[in-house]
Amino acid sequence: MLRRFVVLMNEERCRVLAEMSQVRGLMPLLMKPRNRQPWSDEDRIELTLHLRRLRRVSPYIAVLVLPGGLAMLPVLAWWLDRRRAGRSVATN
Repeated sequence: MLRRFVVLMNEERCRVLAEMSQVRGLMPLLMKPRNRQPWSDEDRIELTLHLRRLRRVSPYIAVLVLPGGLAMLPVLAWWLDRRRAGRSVATN
């Protein structure tokens, strides 16, 4: 059981790191209007993609920002694993 937990945490860590590395260009893009530069259509599409990526990792961000959030990480891992198991059963 402990081995499965460690494997699950490593998988989630890699997934979150991959998602966060994709969001690197978000801040310069968000600062364009402040610097009096308009957003182009490509910028708007890129902004939408960045926000979708952030939505995927938002449970992690919320848990880490809340007081006592680090104590909730095992619960979050269990909940995310439960959701994944439900989807795989529903697709079979």
